Amino acid sequence: MRYLALVTDYDGTLSSDDRLSEQVVSALERLRVSGRRAILVTGRQLDDLLAVCPCAQLFDLVVAENGAIVYDPASKEETRLANPPSKLLIQNLQARGVTPLEIGQVLVATHEPHRAAVQDVIWELGLEAQVIGNRGAVMVLPAGVNKATGLEYALRELGLSRHEVVGVGDAENDHSFLERCECAVAVANAAPSIKAIADFVTTAENGNGVIEMIDELIANDLRRLQGSLPQHGILLGNRPDGSAVQLSPYGHNMLIAGPSGCGKSTLAAGIIERLIEKDYQVCIVDPEGDYGTLRDVVALGNQWRAPNVNEVLSILEDPKINLSVNLLGIPLDDRPDFFAQLIPNLQAMRARTGRPHWLVVDEAHHMLPGTWGHAASVLPQQLHETILVTVHPEHVAPAILAPIDVVVAIGDTPEQTLEEFSRATGQTIAWPVDLVYQADRVVVWLGEQGLPPFAMQAHRGRAERIRHHRKYAEGNLRWHSFYFRGPDNRHNLKAQNLVVFCQIAQGIDESTWLYHLDRGDYSRWFRHAIKDDFLADEAGRLERRADLEPWQTRQMIEELINARYTLPG
Repeated sequence: MRYLALVTDYDGTLSSDDRLSEQVVSALERLRVSGRRAILVTGRQLDDLLAVCPCAQLFDLVVAENGAIVYDPASKEETRLANPPSKLLIQNLQARGVTPLEIGQVLVATHEPHRAAVQDVIWELGLEAQVIGNRGAVMVLPAGVNKATGLEYALRELGLSRHEVVGVGDAENDHSFLERCECAVAVANAAPSIKAIADFVTTAENGNGVIEMIDELIANDLRRLQGSLPQHGILLGNRPDGSAVQLSPYGHNMLIAGPSGCGKSTLAAGIIERLIEKDYQVCIVDPEGDYGTLRDVVALGNQWRAPNVNEVLSILEDPKINLSVNLLGIPLDDRPDFFAQLIPNLQAMRARTGRPHWLVVDEAHHMLPGTWGHAASVLPQQLHETILVTVHPEHVAPAILAPIDVVVAIGDTPEQTLEEFSRATGQTIAWPVDLVYQADRVVVWLGEQGLPPFAMQAHRGRAERIRHHRKYAEGNLRWHSFYFRGPDNRHNLKAQNLVVFCQIAQGIDESTWLYHLDRGDYSRWFRHAIKDDFLADEAGRLERRADLEPWQTRQMIEELINARYTLPG
């Protein structure tokens, strides 16, 4: 189910002349039976609303006073989201003869002819308040309070994000909350400004328009809008002619593949950043700790502590949190079994809440190897909104490659990468004769569109990332480890990561330190094993300086490493 909740205005949308028809009430009941939530968002005061709306119990939550009050019909609990109105404001408006004057818990309202007087009083008193129009009404609220802020609070209380929501409204004060909904609907009698921002307009007015929309929502989940909401598209990059390549955030599975060290994780991180910017929740299965340093991503687990499935699910219950599940603490051979436990639980969570919106699986050839016989039984038949990152597509279980409909081939062998994917999936992908490898381009295949592969300038992430950040800092580089041997091979001290390297460097004898320094071994290891050209260049400069004492070079190289990798104390 794509849309899990309906958010609706009351006056002029659900109701006509303060009344809900029996047909509207019946439609709301059908909506609830379908398993969807309902939220009512209104500019009315709560007592006033409850007096004219006897079916408030059909809503999970009611947002009243234009976003300032949230009411739970089941518990009858009220939550005020802003401070009460200024007494000076009320006194000055009364002194100017502003009538009628409705005073709520937060909101103050009158009619449009008094708009200028209201604005004058706010200006004279120096209040941080806003004036909101609603057809013939004028409402005064604290700055920053509107239907959208009330809706955000309500959605978080229900464990939903705005991307599971269809909103419907008619008047100017509905603008803010409709823009926050994944799909915005205007009833036929809506103001022109509301129709202008709506994804579609119902053919009927008021409650009958809402009934029309509810019936379509129940029947086919608004299938006609699938892939046609461009404001939610995720930018992948640009074609040679400059046109944007956008990914619809629903119904796709992506493979990012190419040789080791070509920038797959960096490209994936850029896509993750743009998903998060648009409030899509992302869960990253992160075998090497590459993504824990991303902004707005919480890292769970490290090389000393393995995460567990219940922790993952508990953290993801908050729709505002994006999670990187660091598997460094789980032995390589045990990671497929961990994933086998995780994925059914994530799919169940998706069915219930629609989240996490995207799942990213790095090192997919280790997580879901082709030799793993349980893949077909563990993986769901429909695995949507997933990004796989791998060196070897042919080494990934065929069951998880089958739903892939977007491939980004990165590195200097894109044709070979697509050939491997073709063999693994049985799909035919013809390489265009005029497509030539370019070092600054990736190659994209959009299977759903039936187009041949094409070159694309990938849109990179904002922040510079150091590849395999945590693996190099704290993991085990195995055969890429550094060995402090010294002259005559008197030692054989293994540094399997940067933490151990710094620990040994602090205590190793001076002759051994200088032996490797003079040979340029440190910069060579940083460049070829750590794959950090900046660190290698800076270390190389220190190796060539004759004016430094040995203890100074130790200290300066350690400071360089700490600045780049923030090693644990």
